[in-house]
Amino acid sequence: MPLKDASRLLRKASLPRWALLLAISSALVLALELLGLPASLLIGPMVAAIILALTIGQGSLRVPRWPLLFGQALVGFLMARAITVDIIGTMAADAPLFLSMIFSVIVVASLLGWLLTRWQVLPGTTAVWGSSPGAASAMVIMSEEYGADARLVAFMQYLRVVFVAVAASVVSRLWVAADGGEPPPLILFPPINWPAFVATVVLTCLCAFVAVRLRIQGGTIILPLIAGSLLQGFGLLKIELPMWLLAISYALIGWNIGLRFTRGIIMHAARALPRVAASILLLMSLCGCMAFALHKFAGVDPLTAYLATSPGGADSVAIIAASSDVDVPFVMAMQTGRFLIILFTGPMLARFIARRSGLAENPV
Repeated sequence: MPLKDASRLLRKASLPRWALLLAISSALVLALELLGLPASLLIGPMVAAIILALTIGQGSLRVPRWPLLFGQALVGFLMARAITVDIIGTMAADAPLFLSMIFSVIVVASLLGWLLTRWQVLPGTTAVWGSSPGAASAMVIMSEEYGADARLVAFMQYLRVVFVAVAASVVSRLWVAADGGEPPPLILFPPINWPAFVATVVLTCLCAFVAVRLRIQGGTIILPLIAGSLLQGFGLLKIELPMWLLAISYALIGWNIGLRFTRGIIMHAARALPRVAASILLLMSLCGCMAFALHKFAGVDPLTAYLATSPGGADSVAIIAASSDVDVPFVMAMQTGRFLIILFTGPMLARFIARRSGLAENPV
C-alpha cells in the first residue's frame, strides 16, 4: 500500500476518534463525580459525544446496534433490581396514600408537558416525554422508539435530574443539618458473584434479542424489567450488575444520544431553556406543596415527604435519603411506584396528547 494511501486511511480511521471520545468522557465523569452531581456515568459520555459531534461532525461515529441494545436491556435489569419485596410491602400497606400522591405528581407533570407541547417549546410530543417525573434513562430510550426526539428528551430529563438532586440535597441539609447527601465512592471493580453475573448477562442478551425479534416497542426496557423483577421476587435470580458493566452501558447510551446532536438542536435547546427550566421549577414547587399536604394530613415527617414526592432522580434521592434521618422504605416505595406507573403509562399519555394536539411526533 502506498504511503499516501496509508496516511489517508489512518486519517479516516475511527479508532482515534473513539479514543478521543473515551478520554473526554472519562474526564467529564471524573469532574462530575468530584462535584457530587448525579448520573455522572451517563451525562459525562453524553456531553463528550455532543462536543465531538459539534466539532468533528454528526455521523463521524456511530454506536453499534447490538451493544447499544444490550446496554439498554442492562438498564432494565438495573431498574428491576430496585423492586424488592420490602418496597412492594410498603406500598401495599398504604396503597391509597401512595396511589393518590403518585398520580398527583404524574397529572401535574403531564399537564406541564401538555402546555409545553401546545406552545411548541419543543417539537412534537418531546416535551411530554421530557416532563415525565422519573425513569429518566427509560424515558429517553423509549421516547425514540415512539417517534420523539431523544436528544431533546435527554436535555429535559437530565436537566430536571440535576435540579431535583441539588434541591433535595439543600433541603436535607437545611432541615436536618445532615452531613450526608454525598454520593458514595465510585467502585468500578467490586467483588462479583460470578454465577449470578453470568445468569444476568445471558438473560440481558436474551431479552434484547426477544425485544428486537418480536418488535416490542420499549421492549429492551420492559422485558428485562418484568423478567428481572419476577425472577428476583421468587428468589430465582440475583441480579449482579458490577459498576464497570453499568458504566459501559451508560456510556453507550450517552454516546448514542450525544453523537446525533447538531448545532441546530443545540440552538433549539438554548432557546427552550428558560421555559423548560421554569416548568421544572414549577413542578418542583407543586411537588413541595404535595409534600406539605402529606406531612399535614398523613403525619409523614417533612423531609421524608419532600424526598418521597421529589419529581425524579430516584438514584440521587436514594443516596440523600440513606444519609438522612428519614423513612427510607417509604421514600423509595413512593419513587419506585411512580417509576413503574410512568414506565407503563408514558407511551399512552404521549400518544393521547399527540392525538389531542394534532402534532406529529417528528424529530427536529
